[in-house]
Amino acid sequence: MKSNRYDAFTLLELVIALAVAAIVAAFALPGWSAQIARGHRIDAVAALYRTAQLVDTQSASMASLPAGFDQAPPAGAPIYRLRLMPADESNGGYAIVADPLGTGPMRGDACGAFVLDATGARSNHTADGRAVAAAIQMCWRDR
Repeated sequence: MKSNRYDAFTLLELVIALAVAAIVAAFALPGWSAQIARGHRIDAVAALYRTAQLVDTQSASMASLPAGFDQAPPAGAPIYRLRLMPADESNGGYAIVADPLGTGPMRGDACGAFVLDATGARSNHTADGRAVAAAIQMCWRDR
């Protein structure tokens, strides 16, 4: 004799599974977003050091950065734009600034812009140019 019984999920089981998935996602997404931001910061710091090597080996009097050295990451969609600042009495000959793009994912980041100068001094500045003192420990820790 044939039975008409089907093995399937009940509505209650489906609701419980969706609730568990929502709870896991609520805890996982902030950590995932923080890891993405950390990866973008690492790209910016690596681009600053790579560009500093170029400027040191070429000439400290470069007017602008060549293509591939003017953004982070060097290939693909830019997250940070790099620019070369002129010499002054405190930076040792040049400073390189990595500004987050205003339309990119790092536009409201607490680290702001990364700055590396010829003396090796590292700092961070907000969009209006103010230094972010506490950000140096947090933002540069991976390099």
